[in-house]
Amino acid sequence: MKSSLAATRVFFVPFISLLLFGIVIWNFPVLAIAQSAVPDDVKHDTPGQVIKQGHSLHIDVDLALVNVTVTDPYNRLVTGLDPDNFRIFENNVEQEIQYFSSEDVPISIGVIFDLSGSMANKVGKAREAALQFFKTANPQDEFFLVSFNDRAEVMSTFTSNVEDLQSRILSASAKGRTALLDAIYLGLNEMRNAQNAKRALLIISDGGDNNSRYSEKDIKRLVREADTQLYSVGIFDPFEYRSRTPEELSGPSLLTEVTELTGGRAFTVENVNELPDITTKIGAELRNQYILGYHPSNKSHDARWRKIKIKLRAPKGLPPLSVYAKTGYYAPSL
Repeated sequence: MKSSLAATRVFFVPFISLLLFGIVIWNFPVLAIAQSAVPDDVKHDTPGQVIKQGHSLHIDVDLALVNVTVTDPYNRLVTGLDPDNFRIFENNVEQEIQYFSSEDVPISIGVIFDLSGSMANKVGKAREAALQFFKTANPQDEFFLVSFNDRAEVMSTFTSNVEDLQSRILSASAKGRTALLDAIYLGLNEMRNAQNAKRALLIISDGGDNNSRYSEKDIKRLVREADTQLYSVGIFDPFEYRSRTPEELSGPSLLTEVTELTGGRAFTVENVNELPDITTKIGAELRNQYILGYHPSNKSHDARWRKIKIKLRAPKGLPPLSVYAKTGYYAPSL
């Protein structure tokens, strides 16, 4: 059995993930909050209550949930930490960690799959990567599938039938232009029907956009407000590849920027044979995160942006650890 979080008025704060299994993602260090100095104007510092397996938590007041991941100097996942190993600050005011879980909880996941013409020579391995990702599913997970080329399309609404998703991917062919931003919009819209509190989108694409109605600015605003973490696997030709279009050249930065805003990560792939392994690791990463819950000391429902910082108290004997968490969230509105 798994822990569950149920609330009358709960707002879920998305999260930034870790570097896992020794993969070095060199373009993400600015997002890490690693053993940073604690602000001087803190208010309190108390341990939280552990959510035990099989227990349900019912709350009738606002609760902020922050997903956190921790890595060692070799970018390996650190598990087994306790509530008193963490401190959390909102706008430099320390918050009381009242709820804590490190259990694998059900996830609602959308896969955003690129079927544009530029993927024609990569789509086979991309399909294999998606199928491998589905194999990381737990029985209570749910998935939907969005494909895109000239336009974005929901190929499958939420389902737990992984076999159906696999057959839909296998029957699709790559052609046309690239409406990546529209596909992200459609994925976020579909996520409104999610049954689970923990939510993620996985984008498998060679990046770039040349046919969307929504602009990059529109999408960045949406993903910042969403309670959904975005991962991306960018399948890029070498930078010096002469036939790359301007849109394809901008693909890596576009995927990186969009995923960073949600607390996710962008994996860059040049060897398509690495794809299945990477999506498997993303699946594992989603299963190994800490959830910290607190009632914000600022009770205003003003819809304003609030900054979050996580401070880690590393257990004695461990090397310096890095903690990754989303840097903020929008307060609820009235």
